[in-house]
Amino acid sequence: MRRVVVNGDDFGYSHAVNQAIIRSHTSGILTSASLMVTGAAFPEAVELARQHPSLGVGLHLVVSTGRAVLPSYEIPHLVDASGAFPDDPLLVGLRYQFNRAARRELFGEIRAQLQRFRDTGLALSHVDGHLHNHIHPYVLHCLLLLAKEFGIRFIRLPHEEISVDRSTGARPGPGAIILWTIFQLLRAHAVRRLSAQQIGYADRVYGLLHSGRITETYLTKLIPLIEADRVEIYAHPAWCGDDRPPHGKEIDGFLELQALTSTSVRQLLEQTGFERVTFFDL
Repeated sequence: MRRVVVNGDDFGYSHAVNQAIIRSHTSGILTSASLMVTGAAFPEAVELARQHPSLGVGLHLVVSTGRAVLPSYEIPHLVDASGAFPDDPLLVGLRYQFNRAARRELFGEIRAQLQRFRDTGLALSHVDGHLHNHIHPYVLHCLLLLAKEFGIRFIRLPHEEISVDRSTGARPGPGAIILWTIFQLLRAHAVRRLSAQQIGYADRVYGLLHSGRITETYLTKLIPLIEADRVEIYAHPAWCGDDRPPHGKEIDGFLELQALTSTSVRQLLEQTGFERVTFFDL
């Protein structure tokens, strides 16, 4: 049986993102969303999720380029006075790896974000992370320590083939290849840790190499090339192109919304034998 989860990231970031995710679910192929519990439109996202129980919802953990749950005076080594994490993922990664004070504070912040999700009353379908910081070795370590308490049963591990991306017509540059290599190494470490705790992960996850460009054209080329049977495709839809989540101006959320509501893409998933499911089913 072939199963695919189609996930919308940054649920709760803004009204435009929330509306695009719900539209992609009710009129398109999207089955799941990742909730930013510190997003400006978090309350609206929670209410929309309650109104659409068929939408699987997980936690979109934010430990860089976003805001924290805990007040800044409790986590001074993580955020500035306004409660914002740094925007530089490399700086954040080094801090979490080598700064003991930051590591102590990080565990508390991750727990606080999981608790805020629990307080919504929504069932936790999975955990992933903003800019994939959730598979940083120490961030992942914290998640695994908290997995039993919060019922974490599935974690995203980015994993796609450069050969498939090239076959869609893309030409990944040196930067993309370096990024892909880093995530391959991080995934190899994470697979061992998740397997030891019987936490699930998809065989393939598409979205990293084509982030911000999950268009209808891309999906119609990608889907026939997928050989795995347990797959996640993630995107960042938004109702208008000017309302982009904090990934940079390269993301056009409206184009991704159009792709996720494409009749051609839906039919192609059916023709290739994929059943659209949530992480609970995967």
